[in-house]
Amino acid sequence: MLKLVLPKGSLEKATLELFEAADLPVRRSSNVAYSATIADPRISDVRILRPQEIPVYIADGLFDIGITGRDWVTETGSDVVTLGELQYSKATSLPIRVVLAVAGDSPYQSVGDLPQGVRVSTEYPEMTRRFFESAGIEAQIALSYGATEAKVPDIVDAVVEITETGRALRAAGLRIIDTLLTSYTELIANPAAAADADKRHAMGQIFTLLQGVLEARGKVLVKLNVGTDALDDVIEILPSMKAPTVNELFRGAGYAVETVVPRSEINILIPALRDLGATDIVEMPISKIVP
Repeated sequence: MLKLVLPKGSLEKATLELFEAADLPVRRSSNVAYSATIADPRISDVRILRPQEIPVYIADGLFDIGITGRDWVTETGSDVVTLGELQYSKATSLPIRVVLAVAGDSPYQSVGDLPQGVRVSTEYPEMTRRFFESAGIEAQIALSYGATEAKVPDIVDAVVEITETGRALRAAGLRIIDTLLTSYTELIANPAAAADADKRHAMGQIFTLLQGVLEARGKVLVKLNVGTDALDDVIEILPSMKAPTVNELFRGAGYAVETVVPRSEINILIPALRDLGATDIVEMPISKIVP
C-alpha cells in the first residue's frame, strides 16, 4: 500500500534498528543495497536514499512516507505533511541543531557581529541564505561537501553545521554563536497520500509502532508483592506513567503491584522497595509503550 523511503548515511543504522524493534524489520540483499522489503501488508516498497533528497521525492509523489530530519525539510522547502517527531538521531535521543560557528578565538559573539561579505561554508545553503537575509547581513555562501568545520579560519570566516552535542565543533576549535534550527527526525508524508483515508490510517499505525519503541527506551517494568500494611508506603515512592497497577493476591495475602519506571532510577528504587517490605521484585525489559 505505502511506498516508504528511509535515510541512508548517519541516520541509517539507528533507523534500521528502530524498525527492527518495531517489528518492521527491513530486509535487503546487502548493507549497501538501495532497495529493501518489509514483510508487512501496509508497506509495498522500500528504498534507502540520502536524507537530503527524501523530502523532495516525497513532495513529488515518488514515495508516500519517509523518514528524514526537519533540517532537510526546511532546507529544501518541500511541501510535505509531518506525521510526528521521532526523537532519535545518530547517537542519542537528542535533536540535532543547525548552528552558526566561528573560530574559538574569534571576536564575533553573535550573528549581528559578523561583517558584510562574511564567508560561510555549509551543507545548508538555502537555510543559511534565508538566515543571513533576515539578519540583514550579506554573506558569501559556499556549498560544503564535507569536513565543513575544517575550513575555518583559512577558507571561510564561519560555518553553518549540524551538531548533537557540540563536541565535534569544540574539538575542531570552533565556538557556536547562534542556532538556526533545532531538528528532530520526523516521519513525513506526501500530502495527497496523507489525504487518502486508507493510506493515512496505515501511516498512523506505523507511526504508533515506531513511537511505541522510542517511548519504551530507557524504561523498565517493575513487579513486586507487598503486604497490606506496607502498600501505601510502597506506592508513595513508586514513579509511574499514570498510576501503579495494584491487584489483590489470592486469599488476601497482600497485593501485586506493577509500574513502569525510568531505568536510570532502578538502582535506587529496588533497594528502597525492599527496605519497605516489598518482596518478589522483578525487573523486566519493555519493547514498546503505546499510551
